[in-house]
Formats: sequence, C-alpha cells, structure tokens
Amino acid sequence: MTDTLPDTGGELLAGQPVRVVERDGVTYTLLGTAHVSVASVQAVEQAIGSGRFDAVAVELDPQRLQALTDPDAMARLDLVEVIRKGRVALFAANLALAAYQRRLAEQLGIEPGAELKRAVALAQENGLPVHLIDRDVGLTFRRASRQLGFFGKLKLVAGLGAGLFSSEDVGEEEIEKLKQGDMLESSFGEFASESPALYETIIGERDRYMATRLREEHDAGQRNVLAVVGAGHLAGLARYLETDTEAPGPLRSQLEAVPKKRNIPWITLAILAVVLAGIGIGFWKGGLDMGTHMLAIWALYTGGLAGLGALLAGSHPLSILTAIAVAPFKPFRLSIPTGAFAALVETRLRKPAYNDFLQLRDDAQTFKGWYRNRVTRIVLTFMLTNIGSMLGLWLTGFTVYGKLAG
Repeated sequence: MTDTLPDTGGELLAGQPVRVVERDGVTYTLLGTAHVSVASVQAVEQAIGSGRFDAVAVELDPQRLQALTDPDAMARLDLVEVIRKGRVALFAANLALAAYQRRLAEQLGIEPGAELKRAVALAQENGLPVHLIDRDVGLTFRRASRQLGFFGKLKLVAGLGAGLFSSEDVGEEEIEKLKQGDMLESSFGEFASESPALYETIIGERDRYMATRLREEHDAGQRNVLAVVGAGHLAGLARYLETDTEAPGPLRSQLEAVPKKRNIPWITLAILAVVLAGIGIGFWKGGLDMGTHMLAIWALYTGGLAGLGALLAGSHPLSILTAIAVAPFKPFRLSIPTGAFAALVETRLRKPAYNDFLQLRDDAQTFKGWYRNRVTRIVLTFMLTNIGSMLGLWLTGFTVYGKLAG
C-alpha cells in the first residue's frame, strides 16, 4: 500500500488518498477522490496524463454516466413505462438525488462527480478502455428498500422529500463528510448511518461489488489499471480486492439479485379486513339500509380523498375523476396503487414537453417548480392520490365502527 502515485510528479496528488493493490498480475491503483473537489479533478488529469495506465475504471454505472454526460437523456424517458412498471418511487428518488447534486453545484461551483466525468473523457481521448464498475443505482435502491420495514420506508421517503424541496445551503459539516464519503450515502443523510442494513447496502456491498467488477474486467493486455472512486470506498475496495476468493461472475450475480418476497401489503389488508368486517356487521345488524349506507361512506371517503389528493397535485379534471372512480375498488387490485391510474391519465392528457425534462432538475428544487413542471406534477399526482386513498380507507374504518358503536 502507498498513498502517493509513483512517477507522476506527486505534488498535485499530495492530498489525495491512494492505495495500490497487486493481484493476478495486475496492479490496481485506487485513487480516492472527493466528488466536490477541484483538486480531485486535477489529480485525475495528472494520473491519466502520466501515461502509466492501460485502463481506467470509475465509480459509475451506465445510468449515472449518461446523466453526467448527456443532459438530454431525461427527455427520452418514457413516463408511461415508468408508471406501468411501478418505478415512480425510484424515479422520485433519482429526482431527490439530482436536486441535491444541483444544490451542491450551485453552492460550491463544481458539478458533483466532475472528477469521474473527467476521468471517462480523458480515458477516451487517450484511447484507454473505460470500465464502469459501480452497481446500477436502481438495483442499489431496490436492495436497500428490501432491508427496511414499513415505517423505515416512510422515514426514508420523508427524508428524500425534504431534500427535494430544501433550498438551504448544504452545511459545512455535511460537505466535509461528502469529501470523505460517498454521494449516495450523503444524499440519504443521517438515516443511512442510523440504519446498519441500509448503510451496508449503500456502502459495504458496493465496495465488494466494485472489487468484483475490477477482477471481472481483467484483460491480459491491461496490467496497470487506474480506479477512480470516492474516498469513502477506498479502504473497503482495497480490502475486498486483496482478500475475496469467490469467482467474480457468480459473486456479481449475487450482489445484483433483488431478493424476491411476496408483495403482500399486510397493513392495507388488515385495514381492509377490519373495514369490510364492519360493513358486513352493518348489513347483519342494520339490514340493507345500514349496509348500503356504509358502502356509500366507503365510496365517498376513499374516492373523495383520492380525488382531493389529485386536486391538490394540480391534476387534470379527468385525472381527478379517475382517482375518484378507481379508489373505492382498491380491494380488487391490491398490487396496483390508485395513484398509478390517475398518473397514467395525467401523462396521456398532459404529456410532458421537451422543455419540462430540460428544466426538471431546477424545477424539482422549488415548490412552485413542482406544479409548473409536467413531469413532477405527474409524480405529485401519483403520490398525493395514493395518500388520499389510504387516508380515506382509515377514515372509513373509524366512521363505520363509530356508527356500529352508536
């Protein structure tokens, strides 16, 4: 191990942590960077400019590289497919990450991840192979969510939501942590450190994943590989690169797998069971009149509050009517959120324009922007309609049992 790069004129690298690992005839030079540091960009330029390396690996996946290098990529997004495949929550999480990065860029005068973007560009200019060694951010989010219970997910969503609308400068303490840490970890705030399972998925697993990808990308002609990664990954990446003995292919598949679990919404089922039992008792004790009255309450509360949620999201009138019509039938389609139907109608009727996607990162940082931008308004339609539908279900239960008790 060493913390200087030999033969590169080390003065620009003096403050940049470096680890060198030799394995299977390959020398891996791991350059630890701060994702918001001009010095890190300079260190990358000097290291690649030295001509010592046969290949460059970076802490990126294809999706994040595209976001850094192709600002128009978002404009090609098919929102209908996002909604149909149940990826609205992931899309919202990516918006939160993008908004956080934009705040950092405006505050510090440097684009977060600039050193990674520069490493890819310089490698391509010099004809060097580029290896994207980080795990897909969507896989990381999905694996992380599997580690959290219902209330943990609520807390995570609340934290991401707060990050979306915050306009305050990022604190000095948080910036210092970011310089020594990881962008995803910093985006989750203190919640990641409070949840060992979440921290392991976001940081620990990715250390091992990147080490596995480095071994997997081994090529006979590549004897000196530069890996540019966040400083927070340096120690773990070096350790796994030195000690892991499992074959890289099967290990990567294991770290990419999202554990399948039966998607049974137990809390929603429990509430439904209680409400339906109350309505059944109403038919039994009060006859047809009381039973139908309780069913009317069900339709009024669930449909009305779902429609109110869509209304508060600024949705199209037909999207609001869709929410009202669909919400009472929740028991017959537990796996499909009410908000998905309203969001699909909103997407069809108010298809986002090219400029909506271009302005997405800026608009996602302000309250007014969320209502002005058609993309974020679709996300609001999805979220607020679902919240309204769930509140309607709870209110129906309280009302039904209040009438039975009276």
